[in-house]
This record gives sequence, structure tokens and C-alpha cells, in this order.
Amino acid sequence: MQSRHRLATWGVGALAALLAYHVLFGANGLVVYQQKQSESSQLQVQTEELQRQNEQLNQRVRSLKSDPQTIEREARTQLGYVRPGEMVYTLPAKPLSASQPEKK
Repeated sequence: MQSRHRLATWGVGALAALLAYHVLFGANGLVVYQQKQSESSQLQVQTEELQRQNEQLNQRVRSLKSDPQTIEREARTQLGYVRPGEMVYTLPAKPLSASQPEKK
């Protein structure tokens, strides 16, 4: 009788240990849950940053579509446009000095 009781106690203890191991380290255990929470936080921060960048780009698009000063600035810098009567002076590139090796 005593050995049965002892065997049952060991069996319940082993079952409890297996259950505890599964709860902590199983496929949906506590460790995995904490990893997923951390990943979720990182993705949330990344999403907020991308939304901020997206809003900045949308503002730039609106500005390029409707703001004459922005349109003119882009035309001047990217396309080299000038107004009638303006003169553009282009300076030569800096010559290489003897102390600077030539890049190939």
C-alpha cells in the first residue's frame, strides 16, 4: 500500500514537472510569450517611425503639387532652370594638390 502511495506521489510529481516545463518552455510557453511581446514592441516602434516618414513624404508631395516656391526651388536645383535675365556662374572643380593621391 505504501509503495502504491509513493508511486502515485512520484507520478503526480512527474506529471506536474512536465506540465510546468511545458508551460514555461513549450510552443506557447512563457518564454515564447515574452519573446513575442518584445518583438511586438519593436515592430510597434518601427511602424510608428514609418508612419512618421510617410507623413513627411506626403507633406512633401503636397508641397511639390501646390507650393510655387517649392516647385521653383526643385526646378532650379534638379533641372538647372533660371529666370530670364539671370546668369549662372559655374566654378571649376578644385584641382588635385600634390599631397592628395588621385582616386581611381
